[in-house]
Amino acid sequence: MQTLNDIFFAIIEHEHSRIMMRRQAIDWVPISSHEFYRDVAAVARALCGWGIAHGDRVAILSENRPEWAVADFASLLLGAVVVPIYSTLTGEQTAYLLRDSGARIVFVSTEKQLQKVLLVQDQTAVEKVVVMDAVETAHAQHMQRLMHDGPQQRDPQLDANARAIGPDDLATIIYTSGTTGTPKGTMLTHGNMASNITCSLRGFEVRPGEISLSFLPLSHVTARHVDFALLYHGVTLAYVPILEHLPQALLEVQPTIVVAVPRVYEKIHTQVDRKAKGFPSQWIYQWALAVGRAHQSEILAGQTPSSLLWRLANRLVYSKVRAGMGGHAEVFISGGAPLGRELADWYATIGIRIHEGYGLTETSPVIAVNSPLAHKLGTVGKPLSNVEVRIAEDGEVLVRGPSVFKGYWNRPEETRDAFVDGWFRTGDIGNLDADGFLSITDRKKDLIKTSGGKFIAPQPIENSLKHSVLIAEAVVLGEKRKFPAALIAPYFPLLEDWARTNNIPFSSREELVAHPKVQILYEGIVAELNQGLARFQKLKKVLLVADEFTPQDGSLTASFKLRRRVVEERYRQQIDAMYAQAEVSSVSSS
Repeated sequence: MQTLNDIFFAIIEHEHSRIMMRRQAIDWVPISSHEFYRDVAAVARALCGWGIAHGDRVAILSENRPEWAVADFASLLLGAVVVPIYSTLTGEQTAYLLRDSGARIVFVSTEKQLQKVLLVQDQTAVEKVVVMDAVETAHAQHMQRLMHDGPQQRDPQLDANARAIGPDDLATIIYTSGTTGTPKGTMLTHGNMASNITCSLRGFEVRPGEISLSFLPLSHVTARHVDFALLYHGVTLAYVPILEHLPQALLEVQPTIVVAVPRVYEKIHTQVDRKAKGFPSQWIYQWALAVGRAHQSEILAGQTPSSLLWRLANRLVYSKVRAGMGGHAEVFISGGAPLGRELADWYATIGIRIHEGYGLTETSPVIAVNSPLAHKLGTVGKPLSNVEVRIAEDGEVLVRGPSVFKGYWNRPEETRDAFVDGWFRTGDIGNLDADGFLSITDRKKDLIKTSGGKFIAPQPIENSLKHSVLIAEAVVLGEKRKFPAALIAPYFPLLEDWARTNNIPFSSREELVAHPKVQILYEGIVAELNQGLARFQKLKKVLLVADEFTPQDGSLTASFKLRRRVVEERYRQQIDAMYAQAEVSSVSSS
């Protein structure tokens, strides 16, 4: 495989009756290879008729659905450059990406997304809008009508044009989610992505006929890479446009491969802990965890324990967790953000080996991944076979190889700054162990330096805090301060249950987090964590906030990574007051 178009031809040549599935009113409806070719060819013809040619930019603003893949491949076959846009972005943010990329065509999913684009279209170079839903409008082309006129046979001219696209041709501009500053357009060639897809699933037994859910936003490089890779191997994709529908989709589709971000795995863990309340459920659950810990090494080695106790614990507890994920999954993969040692450990304890990987948009994205053949808990696996990784003197992870990006769109200086002696600077701090497994400690720019000169890596501490079912998000504070502290957003469904059980009255979340007993509860969680931290890492104060962090409010990126600086600025007044109070208390006590 040398280009993404080779993936398209592999999909068509599989000649499967079910390469994709979509949820309709009462059932899941299959899409065959033949239908997919017809739809892609029809849309490609329309794009060509509108003057879209090699190098032109085509944007896709949509939730996950088959039409996303149709628009994607139709553009790629022509040599056009695909610009994915998160459906959760505001009109202003969408306008910036359309304007910066110079997109001429934009595909949108719904009337809501259509209106968003129409309001800003005059600020962009967009010439035509294509809407996927059956929306009554005179301001957009209807994608369903375009696909309806698709060819019933192969189109030799389209196939020839698609095969003429080479590895060095630009395939996509993916804008980074922007944990700091303005998003940058990452330019990935066909060869960048194809070389990565060729290697990323080595060691995994992925076979035609298996099934996976496509629910992670396709505007994110991880989801798009995964979908490309699975389609290439003949796996059926079932599209889930709305994340809230995921639990039901898992039960209905019963996927054999689960690929998710840590936030999804965290929610499952929280639900399991929440259900294991009271006697005897709590006792059985704790007993099963003890049994699982004794057999964890077998699970991590890819073996199914044969002991009678494990089989009993599996029947009573572990199998029920897997049943909630459809009951048929054999492969579990995590990417997009750090999984956290405690969460990976919990899953291994209940018999599920999660293969954590690591990468960046700029590396197409996979740099390393734990595979069934080489797996080590607490690491992100071994680097891919066609990627070189080394650790700089300051601990930064450096990468080079065919999957490393071409540069940032219209940003030559930032492209130049992203490399050192031909190696891409990931911005992550990590290490390679003696066995060649890579571990990521933190983002280089996120390291906290206290006023005493000590450096603290916040991510491991935050991941440990989030392992508590009572904590939704945690942010370690302490930059240029005398000591570190924790800002915590509680997981309110469980906290509210706890408050009612303990007869704590509250009429608002603000009132709840301010209650002395709630403060003591969270201080206890932090105190327990502190026992395993070095003295300079210990969190001396806890600031509870009454908010949930979401991509919509800007505290998380669209891929659910924490926007640390945004959160710190939002609560600046409370943070300053907390440290000032601590200073006063320190003076008074002395």
